Amino acid sequence: MTPATLGQRPDPIHIYFALLPHSLLLDWAGPAEALRIANQTLRALGQPERFVLHFVSPTPQSVTSVGVMLTGLAPLPDTATLPRPSWVVLVGLPGQRIDVISNPDALALLHWLRGLRLATGRLELVTVCAGAVLAAHAGLLTGRRATTHHQHLDELAEVDPQCDVAANRVFVADGPVHTSAGVTTGIDLLLHRISDTCGPAVAAQVAQTMVVALRRGPNDPELSPFLHHRNHMHAALHRVQDAVGREPQADWNVPAMAGVAHTSPRHLTRLFL
Repeated sequence: MTPATLGQRPDPIHIYFALLPHSLLLDWAGPAEALRIANQTLRALGQPERFVLHFVSPTPQSVTSVGVMLTGLAPLPDTATLPRPSWVVLVGLPGQRIDVISNPDALALLHWLRGLRLATGRLELVTVCAGAVLAAHAGLLTGRRATTHHQHLDELAEVDPQCDVAANRVFVADGPVHTSAGVTTGIDLLLHRISDTCGPAVAAQVAQTMVVALRRGPNDPELSPFLHHRNHMHAALHRVQDAVGREPQADWNVPAMAGVAHTSPRHLTRLFL
């Protein structure tokens, strides 16, 4: 039985967003907002806040991926004295590969990460996008199942061949390690973690406040099946799909769609096949 079920005040969870220069803004701002709104929701319910947010970095100020400067970043804390429970959040960087060899700040972060002693319920790791690649460079994904952004899957497997890389998954949980695919999937992962920590009703309220139309789970694909039908370059088909999307109630027979596409019905049929 948990302290919460016994009526005791649950321990706050300390969340450390470890940010390098040029960190992808949405990778960490979206999850941070989810946690902030979770605290707001808990307060409205008369319950104590659960999440204490920290923003740490090897450097006291840093530029984000969109050029906005962050100042007042706290130094990387002593891993031996991190409060329990804590989560460390790693996020992605721009580019096709994550350069750590020629990046002194990245090397400092990796040194710090190697001092983490992960344990479920005590010290856990959360990664968004290519943050998983940073974790792999630090040896934190060895022997674990993990995912990352689809453009970094091969890189993740190359950095740590002993990591079981899961392709086309929104997020993956393996013990104290929670990895997500990329960008907005960090919000999906944090909603899942909020549900585990605070209950599904709180997570649902957070999702509603954030206007998250469709919460995705660990078994959902990273690349949306709702967009597969637009995975082509033909302008005539796009015109038809746009028209049907605007007026789905209309009587869309082949001649009507051909008129929108500016093609013959026969040619339109061939394009769809």
